[in-house]
Amino acid sequence: MAALAIAVGSLSGLMLVYSVNLPQIQDLERYQPDTITELYDVHGRPFGSFALERRVVVDYSAFSPLLRQAVISIEDKNFESHGGVNVFRVLGAIYHDIASKGRAQGASTLTMQLARNLFLSSERTGNRKLQEIFLSLQIEHAFTKEQIFTLYANQIALGHGTFGFEAGSRYYFSKHAKDLTLPEAALLAGLPKGPTEFSPISNPDRAFRRRNQVINAMLEDGAITAAQADAARTAPLGLHLEAPPNSVAPWFVEEVRRELERRFGADRVHEAGLKVETTLDLDLQQTANRAVLDGLAAYERRHGWKGRLLNVPAGGLDINTFRHPDWTQAAAPGMYMHGLVTGILPYQATVRLGSRDLILTPESWSWTKFKTGPEFLHLGDIVYVHVTGQSGNTLAGTLEQDSGAQSSLLAMDNSTGDVLALVGGRDFNLSQFDRATQAERQTGSSFKPYVYTAAVEDGVRPTDMILDAPTSFGSYTPHNYEGNFLGDITIERAFADSRNIPALKLAQRVGIHKVIDVTHQFGVTSNIPAFLPVALGSVEINLLEHVASYSVFPNDGIRVAPRLIRKVTTSDGIPLTEPTPEVKEVTSVKTARTMMTLLKSVIAPGGTGADAMSLNHPLGGKTGTTSDYTDAWFMGFSPSVTCGVWVGYDNRQPLGDKETGAHAALPIWMDFMRAAIADKPDEHFPGDLPASQIARTMPASK
Repeated sequence: MAALAIAVGSLSGLMLVYSVNLPQIQDLERYQPDTITELYDVHGRPFGSFALERRVVVDYSAFSPLLRQAVISIEDKNFESHGGVNVFRVLGAIYHDIASKGRAQGASTLTMQLARNLFLSSERTGNRKLQEIFLSLQIEHAFTKEQIFTLYANQIALGHGTFGFEAGSRYYFSKHAKDLTLPEAALLAGLPKGPTEFSPISNPDRAFRRRNQVINAMLEDGAITAAQADAARTAPLGLHLEAPPNSVAPWFVEEVRRELERRFGADRVHEAGLKVETTLDLDLQQTANRAVLDGLAAYERRHGWKGRLLNVPAGGLDINTFRHPDWTQAAAPGMYMHGLVTGILPYQATVRLGSRDLILTPESWSWTKFKTGPEFLHLGDIVYVHVTGQSGNTLAGTLEQDSGAQSSLLAMDNSTGDVLALVGGRDFNLSQFDRATQAERQTGSSFKPYVYTAAVEDGVRPTDMILDAPTSFGSYTPHNYEGNFLGDITIERAFADSRNIPALKLAQRVGIHKVIDVTHQFGVTSNIPAFLPVALGSVEINLLEHVASYSVFPNDGIRVAPRLIRKVTTSDGIPLTEPTPEVKEVTSVKTARTMMTLLKSVIAPGGTGADAMSLNHPLGGKTGTTSDYTDAWFMGFSPSVTCGVWVGYDNRQPLGDKETGAHAALPIWMDFMRAAIADKPDEHFPGDLPASQIARTMPASK
């Protein structure tokens, strides 16, 4: 006993020496760990986040009893009874420190680990160990065991950027920490000792052994029965990795991030755990993703197999260690991904997609016109595929092509300006450039509504006649897309057929400066030169502004500025901002409704967007095609939603002969709008009767 008293006395003296300049325990009472800023869609569903450390702070009751016991059994068996320090283990560690000349042993309790993680450096020395002990005693004096465990469980590193057991449970198993099974709880409890060494992703064998070590410790402590231990030890790791954050709407998330950082600063956005209610509709976003990728796949197939595949060995890389950026997401049916050809037989090709293989057959590449795989594929080729199904761990799919063609889509709610869906390109993993908000492209005939609006404001009516005939404007001699002339036609017919000569005549009549003023009034900020060809869409506009401008027509002349954020609150629920829609009248109701007559005629028999009649819904819009088919557009709306689609190449190479807005962009728009109008069967434009009322007022047939 005397020796023990001397040891304790010596330890107390050392603690006084090493307690100089230690953090005050009051710091822990005010401690707020970095947490995740989460984004929610209009229905309250999470879909994106920002964080320097991926942590979700929860209270004590949110950790399952199995997890709490697993942590205590493997990390600190006497946690419930000690005062923060296991004296005998610490003395042994100090002795080892002296004998090994400065490298401290373990012996840390959960409280000591908490003190180290929050306040101290990572160096392993005796000096730091004594500081750790002193802080631990203070923590035990100021907090209950439940509070200490909760602080520890929310702070501990678990690998792959996750901190705390709730975030770790979501990441590794896609579930909450309160719902963990015994094998899952044991696996997580084993990670704090070495998150990298025992990672179930990077080192599954070591993770398996470490997990079973935790299970054995729980059995020794009587926390589980032998039968439970036997069943848990033989269970597979059972990982169900959470989808990478921001993978559903990555361009939308980036736009939100930029806006939040402008308002609140980068540190607060990435560390303060804000709750952001956005305007996104997750269902419509997923529809938009599919529509864009399906539309690009159809375009690629129309133009045949081009080849020109990148080859991994030819680039000096190893097939066995190669990983494509697309593989950050686990391959699943419905996805378009780049894969690596790892096996070729005459009538079968094996493509690696991360940890899974996809099998291609002649049926899946029949559109290429090749009969066998070796005719056009080589080992190590990077190919583009559409995953369509799976059998066991093997995927099935079709061979597609990524020639570099891009598309963007943006949809907004007419009445609120809420951006409901945003797609900025084909593949965010390969290009983060947002073609919906950052790219300015020539608009072709989709610019003509601004010309016709200026003309309507000047007194032109849809029934007025205009001569579609060969015309020169000084040295400028334009032509119609079709190469013919229709003579005297109505303004409505000229608009529906997208005739160029009438549009230029109207622009000349009202003056190109008037057209430019109207365009800017609608919200387009591009610099527009005062030249007559501007009337045919030589001006470059980004998709976001174009969509917002088109929404003026179904809104009876009112422009509602697009917005992405509805409300931002702190982690405690305190509101920070709740932006209201910016509303401005840009043209009269009479002008807007006259323009609606023209825009609806496009989606009518003979109109350039007549294919959209198959949706059987009140719709309006306009096609757009630029010279040499470098840009294809369709801009259109229902009474409630305006959507725009652009298709083209970043390097402005031609899309190919006859790839008009109606051919390349309209099918994508229709696929999206089919979902957008699905739950609105009775809506109608201002001034129009609803379909049900029209049916009641029609005379009965004889």
